[in-house]
Amino acid sequence: MGRQESIARSLTQALTTTNGNGGGGERASRNLLGWILAFFSALFSLYQLTLRKIRPAEFNKLRRDHWDVTDDAYVESFLPSEEGGSKREEALKAIGDMGFSGSTFYSTADQKYLVKSVPRYSEYSFFRDDLLTPYAEYMASHPYSLLVRICDFLCLSGPSIGRLFRLAPSHHIVMDNIMYGKEQAKKRGEPDWESWDLKPTSYFYPERDIADGALTSEATKDQLADEFPDKIILSKQQADEFFATLEADTKLLADHNAVDYSLFLVRLQPPKGSAVNTNSDPTSSTEAAQSADLVADDHPPTVPPGPPSWRVGIPSADGKHIYRAAILDFFWAKHKIQPIFMTILITAWNFVFHHGHMSITTTPEEYRDRFLKMCRSYVEVRGG
Repeated sequence: MGRQESIARSLTQALTTTNGNGGGGERASRNLLGWILAFFSALFSLYQLTLRKIRPAEFNKLRRDHWDVTDDAYVESFLPSEEGGSKREEALKAIGDMGFSGSTFYSTADQKYLVKSVPRYSEYSFFRDDLLTPYAEYMASHPYSLLVRICDFLCLSGPSIGRLFRLAPSHHIVMDNIMYGKEQAKKRGEPDWESWDLKPTSYFYPERDIADGALTSEATKDQLADEFPDKIILSKQQADEFFATLEADTKLLADHNAVDYSLFLVRLQPPKGSAVNTNSDPTSSTEAAQSADLVADDHPPTVPPGPPSWRVGIPSADGKHIYRAAILDFFWAKHKIQPIFMTILITAWNFVFHHGHMSITTTPEEYRDRFLKMCRSYVEVRGG
């Protein structure tokens, strides 16, 4: 079994057992010999790890009480489909690339959830020790938040040779997939969905700015933040609500020293034969019902609140597009050891070269201000 398949098997085993330890009822019935064999198998496995859920009660409460996801429906997404096969690892499909963070990404077979590894100690310890409780409380009281919905947090349980040599990641998060519905739309022959991972690009990026990027490959530079080449067309009320939500979400992040987060923007066209009434009130029941008709088959699994919302779909004021958006990658905190070291390094660099701060070394307040200005710059208000 290869690396990706072994990691996928470890993930599904932890996510589909009732206690979240990756063993379920099978572990309870093991005899002493079984325990010994299982221990040494996990210890010397290079890629397959025994994972457990971190604070599962809090994520269970978010899913059940606030996001309307039943336990059965959630677990079903991590079970192999009847068409796909019976092996645990077939419930997850490896996607994307490693990126700058070294993360691995998986999608469930039904496309409803993404699993992302969090390999850096500074990041997973920040979420575990500093942000998890305020995040859970905030998401419970802010249903319209743009912060990505994290449904589970997994960590390594017990020693492992694979973890010791960093051959397999020890921590993972499960997120809902804001791109859910893309594959269904493609099968219906609808235009491809467009997406952008947006951060302020005015910061110092060594890959781009040292020697005008001549020292870095194009593939590496392509992994830097995108720039949106168009405008998000919104009514005034839609724009006001969008900015107010961004203000509240980023205040939570800044209050906990987070920087370098991004806005993931998705743009799709309404289904054939559908049209958005650009003269309607965005908060009216007519608009809500119309938006539900446009995106009902393709909404992410954790639906509440219903459409129109940035998670399910916001119709543009000109009737040409539907937008989705989420704030991602908010685990880089300035008070952790690695960010402190990077800040010292870039500060020393700027004594000589004066390139300015990177997005990972600036202050939380300054990053928030520049991030909000970026978001505002991409919005064009039309109508009342």
